[in-house]
This record gives sequence, C-alpha cells and structure tokens, in this order.
Amino acid sequence: MSPSLPPPRNEGTPVQSTIMTVDDSPSMRMLLKAALTDLGYKVLEAEDGVHALERLDGAEPDLLITDINMPRLDGFGLIERVREQDRLRNLPILVLTTESSDEKKQRARSAGATGWIVKPFHPDKLAAAIRRVLH
Repeated sequence: MSPSLPPPRNEGTPVQSTIMTVDDSPSMRMLLKAALTDLGYKVLEAEDGVHALERLDGAEPDLLITDINMPRLDGFGLIERVREQDRLRNLPILVLTTESSDEKKQRARSAGATGWIVKPFHPDKLAAAIRRVLH
C-alpha cells in the first residue's frame, strides 16, 4: 500500500457501494482505485466520457467521479448525457479535476454535478465528499 494512503477504513461504508471513476489518466485511475478500495468501495473504471456511457449501459453505480478534460467526451458532456437518462437522473456525480475556476464549477453545477474536488486530492477529503453525497 502507498504510504500516502490512510489505512483501510470500512466503518459505516456499505461494502456493496460501487463507484465509477472516469479519467483519461491511467495513473489517476490507479490512485483513485487504491483509495476507494481502501475505503471499502467497489470500483468501475472508464477512460473517458464515451467509455463511461458504454459501461453505464450495463452498470448501476452508486456514485460517478469524473474528470473534466478528457478526449472524445469531456466531463461536462458526460454529466449532461447521464442526466438525460431517467434511471441515472439522481446518480450523485463528483467532479475531480485540476480545474478550479468559478466559471468551470458553475458550468459543472449547471450540467448536473453534485460536488467538486480539486486534484491532487487528499484521501480524507475524497472520503468526506463521498460520505456527503452517498449517506
């Protein structure tokens, strides 16, 4: 386990909760998967918005965490497309990105994002954000 990650904490975290992460960076997906697995979540991964929509066709995650800047379909487009689907309309969506401008945050909120976390993320802040939207 990476020394930057806290020890596993499963208290209060339903093991069956599934989180889909969407990021074009393999290293960021790996970091997210390690952090989320340590927190007791099942993780589905997608490399961009198009791949995420394909995976969502057969999956029902409890939370979606997406980057904004990605090829093929960016995070804004992904959020909008997810919100168009009745069965996913209430799916919590956290944006995890290097972007920090108020304009981008407002655009994400307008598209239907539930929350915003700036990279690099601290595992404790990620866990707190997840608890806020899932519980």
